[in-house]
Amino acid sequence: MNESLLSVRELQASDIDLITQYWLNADPAFLTSMGVDVAKMPGAEEWKQMLSAQLTVPYQEKRSYGIIWEENGMPVGHSNVTPIAFGEEGFMHLHLWNGALRKKGTGTALVKMTIPVFFKNLQLKKLFSEPYALNPAPNKTLSKAGFEFVNEYITTPGYLNFEQPVKRWELSYERFKKLY
Repeated sequence: MNESLLSVRELQASDIDLITQYWLNADPAFLTSMGVDVAKMPGAEEWKQMLSAQLTVPYQEKRSYGIIWEENGMPVGHSNVTPIAFGEEGFMHLHLWNGALRKKGTGTALVKMTIPVFFKNLQLKKLFSEPYALNPAPNKTLSKAGFEFVNEYITTPGYLNFEQPVKRWELSYERFKKLY
């Protein structure tokens, strides 16, 4: 059996085109299934500017902080925290680009590798995630990674989203220390 090696690392300049293409080349139905309003999708230059801006800013000043997920040294997805209140809390987003890796536990393994990086580098007390309630994959992943379900409510969770029901998940630093 050929087992894959999973790893995580901070976003680098060489990843910006990959993330930009993930968003711009995604099937509109896939984006909608994640709660994205395709009419709000930025163009390539805006994506590149937003992603580049986080590369040179100290952790304390980051508005967004990205981690690249790799399988056998090749980027296969990303996770980011935005918004961030450094030393307090952040909201995690999950994006496994390679559909062939979904529903196999890969996302959960990568999230478990990513969480310690977010807590350490952003000095968080709480990490939240609010995926679209009708998108089962991230909700299952967050539960398996140790997040606790808080509630479900209707909101427009980000500038790319339409109004939708979201499930709020929380992982406190205390719980993180016990689990990880």
